Amino acid sequence: MSRVSVRYIVDDVDAAVTFYTAHLGFTLDRRPAPEFAALARGDLYLLLSAPTGPGGAAQTMPDGRRPEPGGWNRIQLTVDDLDATVAALRAAGAEFRNDVVTGRGGRQILLDDPAGNAVELFEPPAPR
Repeated sequence: MSRVSVRYIVDDVDAAVTFYTAHLGFTLDRRPAPEFAALARGDLYLLLSAPTGPGGAAQTMPDGRRPEPGGWNRIQLTVDDLDATVAALRAAGAEFRNDVVTGRGGRQILLDDPAGNAVELFEPPAPR
């Protein structure tokens, strides 16, 4: 695992990008879709995702819950082999909110920590 990122679900990605870049010293790293932006400030990598759209961050959970601002903020841990990581955690009794989702930028799953806080496990796509 090489990078730890924080994802915030936001109502308006454009407004959030403007806020973080204009007021808090972030720079825009990438903006591959209207529903997503990645910002950087030093060692902090902030992922801004809309609660709608085709990406994995906007998917409804099997129990019907939907991502929304303020309730789905989480750290994102990059893993080399998502399937192996999920299998090992399931064997250890970990609880997941969903199954693996493939989005535009890779694969992910949401894990609940013991207190019910979400941790996103993310596997980026293989280099081309």
